Amino acid sequence: MNPFVRHLECSACAKNHSPRQLINLCPCGSPLLVRYDLPAVRAKHPRKVLSNRPHTMWRYRELLPPGNSQARISLGEGGTPLVDADRLASSLGLSRLWIKDEGANPTGSFKARGLSAAVTMAKALGAENLAIPSAGNAGGALAAYAAQAGLQAHVFMPRDVPPANRIECETLGAHIHLVDGLITDCGRLVAREAKANGWFDVATLKEPYRIEGKKTLGLELAEQLRWRLPDVIIYPTGGGTGLVGMWKAFDEMRQLGWIDSKQPKMVSVQAVGCAPVVKAFQQGQSRCEPWSPATTLAAGLRVPRAIGDFLILEILRQSGGTAVAVTDEEMLADARAMGRSEGLFVCPEGGATLAALKKLMRSGFVRPSDEVVLFNTGSGLKYLHLFEA
Repeated sequence: MNPFVRHLECSACAKNHSPRQLINLCPCGSPLLVRYDLPAVRAKHPRKVLSNRPHTMWRYRELLPPGNSQARISLGEGGTPLVDADRLASSLGLSRLWIKDEGANPTGSFKARGLSAAVTMAKALGAENLAIPSAGNAGGALAAYAAQAGLQAHVFMPRDVPPANRIECETLGAHIHLVDGLITDCGRLVAREAKANGWFDVATLKEPYRIEGKKTLGLELAEQLRWRLPDVIIYPTGGGTGLVGMWKAFDEMRQLGWIDSKQPKMVSVQAVGCAPVVKAFQQGQSRCEPWSPATTLAAGLRVPRAIGDFLILEILRQSGGTAVAVTDEEMLADARAMGRSEGLFVCPEGGATLAALKKLMRSGFVRPSDEVVLFNTGSGLKYLHLFEA
């Protein structure tokens, strides 16, 4: 364990737990967050120590759980491009626009970050069988990192998952369970089967370490922007771990003195056919109601309710941000627009961020002078069946 890790803290009741155990949720049913001795990190490891390290997410190792580099289960995740989208910005009348392209990760999506950290810690703490519910990309990432770790992966996926995701999991040796239902139905089956068979559940926010890998999105973004943050971050939100992780990273960097007190407006983007966060945000609620029926071509956005919904909503409000829903037609059209303008083959969820940006500019929420970052969470190659014309 990283010697700077102090404890695990419940995100709801604030109860502390030991990080040296295989653990899922707090007994109150809420996600656990890793807490670090940040004054000690600040005293011993100033920001300049990063300068000669490899450009993977592990360059931020003082802020990641494992303490032994030999224990890391890594395929070189992180270090993804922050593309300066000048032509797209100009066409929109926007000051500066960047696209953070997570499709460049191993396994082709941002899920590689979280699963690298989660599998590393699960193996270090004695797990042998790992289980996950997945709309596609998380399953592929678990399959890859479990294979490298020599562990068994059990992936529960909706039967209509994109073919590329299913094939990826099968090829990497995972045990596939196809489910007639949504990711929430898969999650219930994972919980049941994990308890019955002694598997460890690595579902979104149901263990403490996926969020630690995902928070490197925020660490990396700040470094790529020379230790400052943009005015607006637009993020496609299913389970929302990346958004929660980034916000955690921003707080830790402020305490370390790596960035100033400026905070970006965080924007959650969902599909019109599955928008529980948008509805709860607009109605002033602190939790989301399950969305039914959940329908969208963007598999990563078809999440009827996220376990960390209260964290997502709190972040949107704290940051002065908002939540926006876009149609499937809009996200696919804008995925093509991003490709033709900037040469990036993005996933539908990535296209959704551009569709949201256009709406936010029309409403005046995003001003022409704002600096904006869009997150593309995966490669369009995973969704070839949607782009066939």
